[in-house]
Amino acid sequence: MSQILVGIGANCPGPWGTPASTVTRAIAELADRCVRVKAVSRFYETAAVGRAGQPPYVNAVVSIETAMPPEALLRKLKQIERAAGRRGGSPWGPRTLDMDILDFKGRIENWRGREPGFARAGRRPLVLPHPWIEKRPFVLRPLLDVAPDWRHPVTRESARALWHKIARSREGRIMGAVDPETRRAAGA
Repeated sequence: MSQILVGIGANCPGPWGTPASTVTRAIAELADRCVRVKAVSRFYETAAVGRAGQPPYVNAVVSIETAMPPEALLRKLKQIERAAGRRGGSPWGPRTLDMDILDFKGRIENWRGREPGFARAGRRPLVLPHPWIEKRPFVLRPLLDVAPDWRHPVTRESARALWHKIARSREGRIMGAVDPETRRAAGA
């Protein structure tokens, strides 16, 4: 596996505008001389995970190329989040922007067997692949747009098989596609 996949989501307006415009701008900020964006999924309006009463998210996945190591890419993602107005906050709370490395060329780091090597949310070591891909419809559906043949590096399950297991999940469910140009949910 030679692809790098990054998940992007937002559910609060910030200095870059609406969640959809923030995701659009984050993708533009990611693309520079060190990162080449190869593919961008459709944008999806999704139910929030965690704290009740949050507005829906806008989520997307991008496939990128970079010579940066994972830790440097993660620092870049966190810089983009801060520029978009993200400050601390509680795990699974509302945010102006959230960017995660989902997979970095199939690397497996900080896993114990088939489980991520940490106990709870919050500060943790970089875990590759991202520890909750298989539990998140809002990640798997856009991931299928850009990497339909992707397999989870730890479980070896296909993205399609993982999607079928959780497609009807309540938390993180796909509510509809979002047109990033008009910022309107389609079919909602």
